Amino acid sequence: MISKKKTVEMIDKIDVMFPDAECELVHRNPFELTIAVLLSAQCTDNLVNRVTRDLFKKYRTPEDYLAVELPELENDIRSIGLFRNKAKNIQKLCRDVIDRFDGEIPDNYEDLVSLAGVGRKTANVVLSVAFGVPRIAVDTHVERVAKRLGIARYKDSVLEVEKTLMQKVPEVRWSKTHHQLIFFGRYHCTARSPKCETCLLLEDCREGQKRMKAKALK
Repeated sequence: MISKKKTVEMIDKIDVMFPDAECELVHRNPFELTIAVLLSAQCTDNLVNRVTRDLFKKYRTPEDYLAVELPELENDIRSIGLFRNKAKNIQKLCRDVIDRFDGEIPDNYEDLVSLAGVGRKTANVVLSVAFGVPRIAVDTHVERVAKRLGIARYKDSVLEVEKTLMQKVPEVRWSKTHHQLIFFGRYHCTARSPKCETCLLLEDCREGQKRMKAKALK
């Protein structure tokens, strides 16, 4: 793995490439953000935003989601993967938010992950984006980029990647780095066709150099 110093240097270059990276899930409050992140599991942000454009007009409060039968909610999010399970979790989450948290999304990790459908990544996103708590949420993009750049090891679990990033990146930069790594992975260092030839990190990226050599030999 690369050093803390080299990690920060790489993040600085990604900062140049994506200085305005931010959460792309459209939302108006912590509750809508939580629902959007829950829906985004194994799904693109673009699709979620298309669905929530109408969803958030129909359902504005936890009570609204509980006022309909489950099949109706399922139908409203049918175009999203795992929609049946997500619909169940949304209604369970809404019931808990009403019964346990006075209708408000909690602002701490322990309470967030106690909600249906809310795992570590979702909780970290909500804490960071909605409440301004420094966090690094590891999704598929962040995991791929961290491993490709040598910040983390390929055998590392998602939790190990998160802990490694938190150790190597200054806490004040955690939330911004999280979004920049997502943008870098989503729009540049993509899964199938990374843009190594125009990458500012190529000179420090062993995998990128290997890819470029392989292309040259074709």
